Amino acid sequence: MAALWIAHVTVTDAEAYGKYAELAGPAIAKHGGEFIARGGRFVQLEGKERPRNVVATFPSVEAAVDCYNSPEYQEALSHAWGASERELMVVETT
Repeated sequence: MAALWIAHVTVTDAEAYGKYAELAGPAIAKHGGEFIARGGRFVQLEGKERPRNVVATFPSVEAAVDCYNSPEYQEALSHAWGASERELMVVETT
């Protein structure tokens, strides 16, 4: 079953986060992920507002988790730590 990778992000260091974004895109694509929303307009109805919101589709929850744990994504993620505050979840679709 397909899955959504949903990230809510506040960037605190644009330069370092830019390196994350440069590396994360190819890592996500390598694992079958495709972006469907990436930093576009949003309306926060509940909870903590994060100005950057990203949604990608994956073939399965396992594919998304494998992507997250991959060496390529972990390298990208090393640039996001200290450069952002973020929440990331993977949700199986119906």
